[in-house]
Amino acid sequence: MNIALNKQKLKKDSRQIVIFAFIAVAMYSCQPNTLFDQVQSIETDGWSISNEIPFNFDVQDTNQLYSFFMHIRNDDSYRYSNLYVFMHTRFPNGNITRDTIECVLADPTGKWFGKGTGRFQDHKILLNPSIKFPLQGIYQIQIEQAMREEPLKGIKAVGIRIEQSAI
Repeated sequence: MNIALNKQKLKKDSRQIVIFAFIAVAMYSCQPNTLFDQVQSIETDGWSISNEIPFNFDVQDTNQLYSFFMHIRNDDSYRYSNLYVFMHTRFPNGNITRDTIECVLADPTGKWFGKGTGRFQDHKILLNPSIKFPLQGIYQIQIEQAMREEPLKGIKAVGIRIEQSAI
């Protein structure tokens, strides 16, 4: 009797392992093809205006459309519903662009748009759903806070994510 129960349990466990493996493979294969994804922490005493956060990534496919996101992590000490940043982009040929970007983090009532519990909120903000990089090579992006508060308290991390566009 014990042998029969052990065989049934082994069969059930094996089935569960196969189902779990199938789900894991399916989930992995559904992940978007990511070109770049990096988040950098901000100093504990606040984000200084002079602290530009650098990101470098290599683009080889100039025909591919990409979705461009910014990651923002804040804690409950952040006093604003938005965050303005300057984004400097250096192209592989040396040309530089500068953009001012507003990241809306909360609704007018103060409810955060990000995900999280407790003190921290993580925001994944779509900046461009379909961007093409015109040149092959290394792109350099530097992000600096543009909130005119020195240092800016409550922002804990900033990052960028670039993935193949679904468009």
